[in-house]
This record gives sequence, structure tokens and C-alpha cells, in this order.
Amino acid sequence: MSDTLILEPTLAADACVIWLHGLGADRYDFLPVAEALQEVLDSTRFVLPQAPTRPVTINGGWAMPSWYDILAMSPERAIDQAQLEESAQQVINLIEALRDGGIDPTRIFLAGFSQGGAVVLHTAFLRWQGPLGGVLALSTYAPTFSDEMQLTETKQQLPVLCLHGSFDDVVTPAMGRSAHDRLAKAGVAVQWRAYPMAHEVLPEEIRDIGTWLAERLRHQGPARHPA
Repeated sequence: MSDTLILEPTLAADACVIWLHGLGADRYDFLPVAEALQEVLDSTRFVLPQAPTRPVTINGGWAMPSWYDILAMSPERAIDQAQLEESAQQVINLIEALRDGGIDPTRIFLAGFSQGGAVVLHTAFLRWQGPLGGVLALSTYAPTFSDEMQLTETKQQLPVLCLHGSFDDVVTPAMGRSAHDRLAKAGVAVQWRAYPMAHEVLPEEIRDIGTWLAERLRHQGPARHPA
């Protein structure tokens, strides 16, 4: 993905966060967040990919950056599954490139806001077969999860932090909670944190993300092959 934005840390990178933006946004949307997080994660690279521009059915067919087409809003979104799989493969390609460049996959984290969060949840639990450091699911949902989802022990040990606005009227808290609950039912170490906000990001939330990432990286220890 040649239009991917890469933010290098001040120290040699030994960890990475791949962060997907939401519908209608672009790769620069979370650049300020990445810059703020690097103040406490000084050896973590941030990779911010760009979604392709394509027509979105629920927005009258208007073309905009989108990881997949949304065909209907209810009950929990009807989506273009093939486009979701294409986006998941793009994330997998990034993981593999980072791994091949020397970053231990256990120190690679996937993060996504809204539609981007749906892609990283799908990728981490239903597509990617190897280890990861964890998943950050911001104001998002999981259209491909089910109550009968069966996961391997490796996937069950993958830490997930779900963060959601209590006043979100775009992706309702119930949709986010459903993703959390299905992960918990499948045995995943998942946490839920609610914030007094709408479909957005708050400074308090970013601080919590920085603390969570730092704790995970300390727990895993130093990487074997800094890149």
C-alpha cells in the first residue's frame, strides 16, 4: 500500500501499531493521536494505511474512503463481504512486511476506529493465523462475529481493549458491546471502557490507550530483532 503513512519513533522501532481510520476519513486522521502516543512509546512505529475511495450505498452511492461498502444500516450493518476480505488482506500484508522487516509479531498491534475497527477485529480473529500483540477497537462493531464463534487458544489469549462513547449515535454502544460480548463468550481476554462522548475520540481515551499499550509491551519484554 504505497499511500500508507508511516510514523517512525525516536528510537529504533521494536514494536508497531497498524491503525485504520473510519469511513470517509483518511490516513492523516489519527496522525495527531499517533504523535501523542509516541511521546510515551518511543520505540513504537505507527503505520496508518489509506482506505480506497469507493461508492458507499448508505450514503447515496457517494464515493469516499471506505474499507468496504455498507449496504444497509440495520440491524447491525449489511456489508460487502468481499471488500472486507480485501481490506483484511491489506492488513495481513502489512503485518507480514513488518514481521519480515524484523518486528516480532507479538509486538504488532492492530487498531481501528469505527469501520476500521471492524476490519481489524475481523483480521485479528478470523483471518490472521499467527500471533499478535493485541487489538484496539475504538467506537466499532464486528459484523462477522457470531455467538457460535470458535477460537483457538492462541486467539483466546490475544488481549483486546474495546473503547466506546456512551452517546455514540453512529455506532451505538449496543453494537460495540455485542462485539465485546461475543469475544468474551469465545474466551478472549477482552476489556470494555466507556467514555462520555459521541462518535469521536477523547484525550482521556488516548491516555488510556497509551497506558494499555505500554503495559502490553512491558509484559512481552524486548523484541528480539529491532528494525
